[in-house]
Amino acid sequence: MAHPYHHSVSSARTWGGDPADYQAIHDFMDSSKAAIADFRHRAALHHSSGIFIAERVFGHVLTNSAGRIVPVRLIAEQHVKEDLGRIPSFADWVRAIRPEAWMGPRSALERDILDGSAS
Repeated sequence: MAHPYHHSVSSARTWGGDPADYQAIHDFMDSSKAAIADFRHRAALHHSSGIFIAERVFGHVLTNSAGRIVPVRLIAEQHVKEDLGRIPSFADWVRAIRPEAWMGPRSALERDILDGSAS
């Protein structure tokens, strides 16, 4: 989905209430667009750890305008699934990042893993 509002509409369809009930959570999940405005922003929160971070920020549940109690984790999971089709782990994202020299010195173990000589 292109915009947090559309995720909010989807959440309202799923759990009832008004899209505004869910907007803050979906804005949070896409807040990394402020740093990089393409699909790579998703590496920041679109994974299992990011879902738990959203729960810590917004609490375990919200009560929507229809009076229904909805787990925040389910709302964040819905967001990630709508964008990616599944919920990856943070490790899935990190494996896709190509290490660069400026990222820090490599240990002997890292050299072996990255160079393919680890057994």
